[in-house]
Amino acid sequence: MADLAVSLLSADFSCLEKQLQELKEADVKWLHIDVMDGNFVPSISFGFPIVKTLRKAFSGVFDVHLMIQEPIRYIKEFAESGSDMITIHLEACEDVEATLRWIRECGCKAGLAVNPHTPIEEVYPYLHLTDMVLAMTVQPGFGGQKYIHSVTKKVETLHKYLNENGFDSVLIEVDGGICLETALEAADAGSDILVSGSSVFKGNIGQNVHDLLEAMNHSEKV
Repeated sequence: MADLAVSLLSADFSCLEKQLQELKEADVKWLHIDVMDGNFVPSISFGFPIVKTLRKAFSGVFDVHLMIQEPIRYIKEFAESGSDMITIHLEACEDVEATLRWIRECGCKAGLAVNPHTPIEEVYPYLHLTDMVLAMTVQPGFGGQKYIHSVTKKVETLHKYLNENGFDSVLIEVDGGICLETALEAADAGSDILVSGSSVFKGNIGQNVHDLLEAMNHSEKV
């Protein structure tokens, strides 16, 4: 059964407290926090002071996605700010293994993300240090993009590999373009966590969450 991680990138920060309350009332358990540095990706978003402040208002899982170059420099600060899962990009690290180890040493679960055109097989050497693999289904850096359907095959390949090689406890997350039309496709491919922002925050948050969960959980695969 897949779960939903709501991306804060699409929230309205002028009424964020109200929207966080609506997410809690909708029983959202995962908050996806995109951290962008203007270097690895063109956009700039939140830093660890924002994560620390949010921690006071939301008790669920903080799924912190670091889209920054050499994230090893900031792992300790994000861990101390209240992160539960810290995900780094394979493409952004000189030493992927050292970065994953440092996340775990700082007391967080470790996620490893890959961009749409990175072969999924490149994560295999690091699975013993990874709690979650994030397959980007859009180009990282901006919300509201359309789902790249070719990534679905990568998720299927990863799902099969994990199950056949003793890594069935490693979660698969997909991020980008998740809406009612794509949620079932991503879940059927083997995804455990689906990230959605625009489709949650546009309109009635509670109803949108309910509809997305209904769509993704018609899957018979996960």
